[in-house]
Order: sequence, then C-alpha cells, then structure tokens
Amino acid sequence: MKLLRDTWLIFERSLLLTLRNPAWLVLGLMQPILYLVLFGPLLKSVASAPGFPGGGSWNVFVPGLLVQIALFSGGFVGFSLVAQLRYGVVERFRVTPMSRTAMLLGMSLRDVVVLVSQALILIVVAIPFGLTVDAYGLAVTIAILIALGLTLAPTSYVIALQLRSEDALAQFINAVAVPMLLLSGILLPMSLAPGWLGTLATADPLLHAVEAIRAVFTGRPTDPAVPLGLALFAGLAVLALLGARRAFGRAVA
Repeated sequence: MKLLRDTWLIFERSLLLTLRNPAWLVLGLMQPILYLVLFGPLLKSVASAPGFPGGGSWNVFVPGLLVQIALFSGGFVGFSLVAQLRYGVVERFRVTPMSRTAMLLGMSLRDVVVLVSQALILIVVAIPFGLTVDAYGLAVTIAILIALGLTLAPTSYVIALQLRSEDALAQFINAVAVPMLLLSGILLPMSLAPGWLGTLATADPLLHAVEAIRAVFTGRPTDPAVPLGLALFAGLAVLALLGARRAFGRAVA
C-alpha cells in the first residue's frame, strides 16, 4: 500500500507540473502534425507502388507517427530528471521515507499519460485526412504505446542518472534515435526496402511496434505482427522497469 500511495503522490506532482507548463505536450505534437500535413499527402501516389501495404496510405502512415511520438516523448524525459538533480529536488527526496521505486513509477506513469494524450490527439487530427480506425485497433494501439512508454521513459531516466548532463544526454539520444527511426519504417514501410535493409531492420524493436499498429489500422487484426509487438514491448517494459528500479535504488538511496 505504501508503494501505491507514494507512486500516486509522485504521479500527481509530476502531472501537475506538466499541466502548469504544457509546452512538452504541444511541442511533442508539432513535428508529427507537420509530417501529417506536409508529408502524408505525398504517400497517396506511392500507395499503388509494389510492396506498399494495402489499407490506405493514411492508415499506413499514421502508425509510424504514433511510434515517433512515443520515441521522442519517452526518450527525452531524462532531461527533466537532469534538471531535478541540478536543482536538488532528488536530494530532498533522499531524506524522506518515500520509496525510490515510487519515484520511478510515478514519473513514468505521468510520461505514459502524456504519450497516450498526444497519440489520441494525433489520431483525431488525422481522421479528417482519411484515417480510419475501429475500437479494437485503437485498444491495441494504446496497449502498445503504453508498453513502449514504459520501456523508453525508465530507460531515459537511467541514462540521465548516468550522464547528468543535458548536452551529453542530447548527443546520446540522437545517436541512438536516428538509426532506430530510419530502420523502423516510420515514414515509408520497410516492405519497400531492399532485402539487406529489411533484414537489418528486423533487429529494430520499433519496427515491430510500427508493424503491429499498422496491421490493426489496415484491417489485419490476426496478423502475427500484432501479438509479436505486444509481447515484445511488454517484455521490454518489464526489463526496463526492473533495470531502472535498481539504478534508482543505487543513485538516490
């Protein structure tokens, strides 16, 4: 019960701070919406190309944008922790009986709420463009995004604890995020890629999230990509939370 209470207190505090300054929520949506408006229409002429998945260009494109939001929304949350370390917020938590695990869970749950809110807004904005989605597809998408958020946010916090510098954190995240984005098929499906590039892309976990969401958006709910994406990120989320819990215990004990 103490862990749940402490987690809720941290979650509530973190969410209130975000609502007081919703810049991250707005800025996190700007780039995907620009892609939606300025790049999405170009895919209509590509949709008839050999290898392009069926189901409509918007239903193929928007899942990639959702994963892009997750990557940047979850990957950059470590910057807030660096700031808290600098201003002594974490030091003040050290002298309280609050659970260190609750600190991690509370902040990560806030990050998931922000991510899901951004995703829902993007889906609503994309519907007038031609996106179609049913209740099952929406539920699967939210489940994958939650697991993705619980993978990326704790990982970002661990990296922030190790680097303790915004400059170093930005360089590290960009060095990792760019190749992951390129190999994930976010903008164009990897089914259009040459064989060697498609094989290399299978090692990118984000590809499996994109393919799972893309499958339910294009009317293929029984596609093997769906359970693979759900299982993969459920497992990665557990591993990320366990690893981050251990790192938090050492760093803020």
